[in-house]
Amino acid sequence: MKCKALIISIKGTKLSTRERFLLSREKPWGIILFSRNLKSLKQIKKLTSQIKKIAKNNHFPILIDEEGETVSRLKSLINHNLNASFFGSLYEKDKIFCSNIYKHYIHSLCKVLKRLGININTIPVLDILRLKTSKIIGKRSFSKNKNIVKELGLLTIKYLHQNKIAGVIKHIPGHGAASSDSHLKTPKVKLSKKELNGVDFYPFKSSKAKFAMTAHILYSKLDNKNVATLSSKIIKDKIRKKIKFNGILISDDISMRALKYNLVVNAKKSLEAGCNLVLYCAGNTNDNFKLIRSLPYIDRFTSQKTSEFFKFLR
Repeated sequence: MKCKALIISIKGTKLSTRERFLLSREKPWGIILFSRNLKSLKQIKKLTSQIKKIAKNNHFPILIDEEGETVSRLKSLINHNLNASFFGSLYEKDKIFCSNIYKHYIHSLCKVLKRLGININTIPVLDILRLKTSKIIGKRSFSKNKNIVKELGLLTIKYLHQNKIAGVIKHIPGHGAASSDSHLKTPKVKLSKKELNGVDFYPFKSSKAKFAMTAHILYSKLDNKNVATLSSKIIKDKIRKKIKFNGILISDDISMRALKYNLVVNAKKSLEAGCNLVLYCAGNTNDNFKLIRSLPYIDRFTSQKTSEFFKFLR
């Protein structure tokens, strides 16, 4: 699998000449789409078909953040006004009823995504609500109850997989204890290893997700110098060994302000720490080229897991 360890983003609703070149010659691992790229259902289908054709791969990884309500890239195109909190509250009242409704909801969402040519949805959010959880998470979380978050997370992956769409558990090892927004600054969490393991790590354990996305959070009792995305201690000891996540680990967006270095250094440090792929969301073409020419090809582990992902899609 000869491609670079980078998920790119693009500027508009059509591929520019340079973006075509990027896909055909520079070989990014995948692409993530945002509202700026999505104008109509017809246009999206045309765009994703073009991406796959240029990449010469009918299963080329195309990601989207389609969580519902507050984070919905397709908000203007599909009626999608629910959130994780709604299902968490419903699950607390009636598990069986909620599970059935949720299954139909995920099935309907997957039907739309497949029709549009998208094969990875970056759900579920497995961050547990706490007293001072940042508003950036808010209703994107299922619950303050770790068992509800875990159970609905497991159902999300199960239902996505039934529909041949891959999910991305996030933000590993847990964003709920952070009171600030990592888009704007570096959140700091001072909780003990024991408390983090018993609460925040819990929903991520035993997940069958093929992908996970890291948290740009400084957990000072785990690593007082590096946020999780850039911490080999956290990735190796907590995410891989303690949580036992064995799928592809994607960095959260490296253009977020929680990371203190420039884009290339952020990217390199995340890969050195143990992330398998770097995610870049700002869509600047020059930065796409700068990153892809600075980063290595994917390693054997990522190649093997990517092959498994392609087999899963068939």
